[in-house]
Order: sequence, then structure tokens, then C-alpha cells
Amino acid sequence: MDTSLAVRARGITKCFGDVVALDGMDLDVEQGQIHGLVGPNGAGKTTLLGLLLSLAVADEGSLEILGAPVGRALTAPDGVAGFVDGPGLYPSLTARKNLAALATLRGRDARTAGIDDVLGQVGLADVADDRVRGFSLGMRQRLGLAAALLTQPRLLVLDEPSNGLDPAGKRQVHGVLNRLAADGTTVIISSHRMDDVEALCSEVTILATGRVVFTGPLGKLSAENRELDYRIRTSDPEAAQRLALDTPGAVVVESSDAALIVVRADIPALDDLVARLVHAGVAVRELAPVVSPIEAAFLALTDQETGR
Repeated sequence: MDTSLAVRARGITKCFGDVVALDGMDLDVEQGQIHGLVGPNGAGKTTLLGLLLSLAVADEGSLEILGAPVGRALTAPDGVAGFVDGPGLYPSLTARKNLAALATLRGRDARTAGIDDVLGQVGLADVADDRVRGFSLGMRQRLGLAAALLTQPRLLVLDEPSNGLDPAGKRQVHGVLNRLAADGTTVIISSHRMDDVEALCSEVTILATGRVVFTGPLGKLSAENRELDYRIRTSDPEAAQRLALDTPGAVVVESSDAALIVVRADIPALDDLVARLVHAGVAVRELAPVVSPIEAAFLALTDQETGR
């Protein structure tokens, strides 16, 4: 038993009738990290989250959570909290009363459970006494996070935690998750938003057709995707295009009159091109991948796995 791991899964298989949702999946998640779980629809992400929250049990394989083996009972191990497919809330109750009800269900005194503190952490202090039925999707997501925080989890499992959040709300939620990880809590998030995964996660697991097609650090994922299209905006697009055409390993795939070219290159060729631009006195005003490295790798890996 490896006590440095928050999650250790070996050979996990889960079927629903003839549908194989997870197919002999292995997974290691270290304690104190934010781990991203991504994949196309039907890849098995929701099924995996359900297993981690003990909403279902695996048909085959072994699963350890926070150092303890998971048995056949649908009982979440101590220290695990989160939600799948959105948090379960009482729409007729206020945000505060929702959390008070949760505290009471867990045998705690609502007056000392820290309800005001967690509402403040997720930015809902001003609407604590409003009924949840009037909340937006983003507010419901934040209240679901507050409910999870109320249990002081050591493993937090979240499904699309940024759903419906405006930029300020997303920044607040990201801050909460980063602080939790810094304090030693393990966070697993499933998301279709690659910008969230890149901003939050130190490691990522990509699922396709119930199998793990990649797991590891984000840097390794980006490095394995050799060529990307980069958008380059300069002070002299004609000179930039000429220099790009003369740079080994770089291909101009698009150019326009708006001081913009799109170049396909690996990192060494891109570095060479930027050096040539600077040497020629061409100002580089924007340099960014057209598709982020993680999204490009995700598309390549999942397309290969599904045979597209």
C-alpha cells in the first residue's frame, strides 16, 4: 500500500449492461496535487468519478483511496467529498440552510460547522440567505464546492467545477482549489475546459473509450505533441513571412494583411524563427498557439484511440 498516493487503481473495469465504461484502467494520483481528468463524451470520466465518490463499485480490479482499499459497500471513505453532474441542492432552502442541513446530516452542529467561512471562500456570503432556486448555474457550482469544503476533505472530486462561472467566479474557485492543494488536499477535476486544466493541474489523465491513453505531467504531454500552429503578429508581416519561409522546420500555413501569420513548427524551429525576427528588427507583438498544446495532444490521442 503506497501512502503517498491519494488514489491507486489497478485493472478497474465497470460495465453497464453491454456497455464497457471503464476497461482495465490503471491510475495513480499523488497526494496534494490537482489532477485533471479529460476525455471525449463517453470516455468513462463520469463513471470514474462515481467510483471515487463511492456512488458505484467496480466490477473488476482494485481501488485504494487515501490509503484504504475500497470494498463493495456504497460508502464513501472518510475524507472524500465532491459531486458528479452538478451538486445536489435543496432549491427551496437558502444557501446557508442548505449547508446547515448538510452539517446536521453529518452529525455536526450547524452553528460551529464553519458555514459562513466556506460561503465567504466561494464568494457567496452576500447571497447566503437567498433561496437556491434563484441561483445561476455558476452560483450553484460554487455552493456545491462550499458544501464539499464544509467536510474538510483530504480528497476533493469535482465534475466541471467552472461550469457557468463568470471570470471573477472562476478566479475565486481557482484560488480556493490552489489553496487546498497547497495545504495538502488532493483535488481531482473532470473538465472539458482545457484552459482550466492548464491553469490548475500539475498532472492530467486522458481517457478514451474507457482506457487511459495518457497520464503524467502537463509538460510531458505538451512535449509529446511535436508540431503546433502558432499565431505570430509582428510589425512587418511581409518580412516575418520571408524569414519564416527561410527557417528550417517552419511552414507558413496562413498569412494576412493584418500583421499576422500562422506558422507550423516544433519548439526548436519556433525559437529559431523568433531569434531571426528579433535580429532583423521585426517586433513580435503576439506569439501564441492557435490550439493549446494540451488541446492538440488531447485531440491527437483521442482521435488515434477511437480510430478517427
